[in-house]
Amino acid sequence: MIVGAVSLRDFRSYAAADVRLGPGLTVVSGANGAGKTNLLEAIYVGCTGRSCRTANDRELVRFGARVARVELTARADDGEHVVSVGIEPGERKRMRVDGVTVERLVDAQARPLAAVFLPDRLELVKGPPAARRAHLDQVVAALWPARAETRRAYGRALAQRNALLARVRAGTASHGALSAWDRELAGHGVALAADRAAAVTALAGPFGVAAAELGLDGEPALAYRPRSQARSAEELAAELAERLDSDVERGFTGHGPHRDDLLLSRQGRELRVYGSQGQQRLALLSLLLAEREAIGAVRGATPLILLDDVMSELDRARRERLVARLEGGQALVTTTDLRHVPGAGNPDVTRVAVVDGVASPEAAPASAVMAA
Repeated sequence: MIVGAVSLRDFRSYAAADVRLGPGLTVVSGANGAGKTNLLEAIYVGCTGRSCRTANDRELVRFGARVARVELTARADDGEHVVSVGIEPGERKRMRVDGVTVERLVDAQARPLAAVFLPDRLELVKGPPAARRAHLDQVVAALWPARAETRRAYGRALAQRNALLARVRAGTASHGALSAWDRELAGHGVALAADRAAAVTALAGPFGVAAAELGLDGEPALAYRPRSQARSAEELAAELAERLDSDVERGFTGHGPHRDDLLLSRQGRELRVYGSQGQQRLALLSLLLAEREAIGAVRGATPLILLDDVMSELDRARRERLVARLEGGQALVTTTDLRHVPGAGNPDVTRVAVVDGVASPEAAPASAVMAA
């Protein structure tokens, strides 16, 4: 599915914008603070129904406006599709696909898939495990949409068990009541762990190749680190039962897939702890490229990849390798200087200039044909 156009109304710094994207590489250029990242964020909102930068909807609505709106038009083998997201702070987002209201865009088949790189997303590599777990679950949902319910079912069972643990701790419920929730949690937990392991298996090979191409040396690797080694619901239920006393003492469940992690490493050492910021950036970029490749292979549709300010800390050779990697799919790259993007002046590259919240098509200067 190819995003052909994006329309914004009162989104962040944009009063209004109508931007056309190319089927291959689109380069969005402009000075710092011009609104490049806001445009990229709006496209991500249109693809997923959520921001890649904030959980506060008020930040998405232009100052002085009451509501914001993003609309994407995309082309697929079965025709054209229109996805829209209306944002009014304090209210549920109004999301529609081809005119039909949906609760979650991630459950809609007729919507573009997207991956995003932002400098702020380095927390995915160097931050706590919760962010990596959530990201891995999003990858599972993108690879196999029907499996997204497993994570939600596990979350509901975990909430119920934790609530019961609190009542047991307070003396208003008996230990025996927990066995049913142990079985429920274990059934969903084993399925969730299997989905995550399968996703990491699909990503590990492409991650290693992409990381090596981009110059992350030292045998970069991706691995799933589950909290439990249980291979069946019965085994996980038994592990939960063994830890019942400590769970009651704490008042919450301390064991299970909600404590898993995704390990990114080089030379056998965690990049979270031992990697430089440059190495962490390359690892994050390699992870997103691996996801793009894996999802394309499984779904038959390569996701749109959104890359914000990715070229600024890469040398010329790595920039060229990255652009070569982007071929064969749709990509959007933001930059302060077209010369930082190899091939930005080529006729098959779409260029958009952003100046003070106004986006417009741009012809490339001759100097941009040769990458910096």
